[in-house]
Amino acid sequence: MATRVLGIETSCDETGIAIYDSEHGILSHALYSQTETHAEYGGVVPELASRDHIRKTALLTEQVIQQAGLKGQDIDAVAFTQGPGLIGALLVGSTFGRSLAYAWGAEAVAVHHMEGHLLAPMLEEEKPDFPFVALLVSGGHTLLVDVKGIGNYTILGESIDDAAGEAFDKTAKIMELGYPGGPMLAKLAEKGRPGRYKFPRPMTDRPGLDMSFSGLKTFTANTLRDSDQSEQTLADIAFAFQEAVVDTLMIKCRRAIQQTGHKQLVVAGGVSANVSLRDGLATLMQKVGGKVFYPRPEYCTDNGAMIAYAGYCRFKMGERETLQIKARPRWPIDELTC
Repeated sequence: MATRVLGIETSCDETGIAIYDSEHGILSHALYSQTETHAEYGGVVPELASRDHIRKTALLTEQVIQQAGLKGQDIDAVAFTQGPGLIGALLVGSTFGRSLAYAWGAEAVAVHHMEGHLLAPMLEEEKPDFPFVALLVSGGHTLLVDVKGIGNYTILGESIDDAAGEAFDKTAKIMELGYPGGPMLAKLAEKGRPGRYKFPRPMTDRPGLDMSFSGLKTFTANTLRDSDQSEQTLADIAFAFQEAVVDTLMIKCRRAIQQTGHKQLVVAGGVSANVSLRDGLATLMQKVGGKVFYPRPEYCTDNGAMIAYAGYCRFKMGERETLQIKARPRWPIDELTC
């Protein structure tokens, strides 16, 4: 008999709801982005994010239930993002999810946001086998993880300051490209010319797998100040910035593959949708005789589908939440157990 899990994602500025069926995969999913809400502020305002989650979570849940042709009593478990993320946003999803499970007579399952990203490629037809190296690269996190199985994670390296996605957004703000900045910078970089500017590759001249991207913002600001700031110049600067981030991530991934001996690389999180990064890592894995796996584009950014699937995996392992409502804004992924 199929197991059905409703997934609720409210860790930051996107409300994602989905239903995963153990026999048929994702039955339905819906996503509400708060981009317009935060655009005038140039970044996420936590209070506003929480309020939008309150407005949308119940409506989207009703929508996906109807799309799947189900009733609440057909759901075996309700999975929700317990952390990491914004405390107010997490509490909305945790409170709603736990209450919904109680009302439906279903089990409640807490999910780690980054584990959701890590497992998102498992929703595709072609999926990796354990073990593999995972590059989790988003607006809030950049991690390299040795993945031996679900819950068996060792952090190999991480960003010591800004995450890669955060650096994209902040650099775009310096360049006055609008919000959300990361995708706009990547689009502008498509018009850039290689070779005009050379940006540093931070922390690649020393051993180890930790990363740093904050210095690239300063380098961009200085380059911009000394330039003519024409449209082509902005595109060239965007190209050089993106090239530096992608090259840095590739160098670190190559080291992680060599260190672990794994031949599979999973890349997930919002920045994993970046075309330049995808092309570079595909070439890298081809050279080392391995393969790279990604979630489809709509599952790269925060979404309910990845939480529903991760929740199913945890439910199958016997995990259950008590009636106590909890949220963990800080929650290292290597604290998870299998």
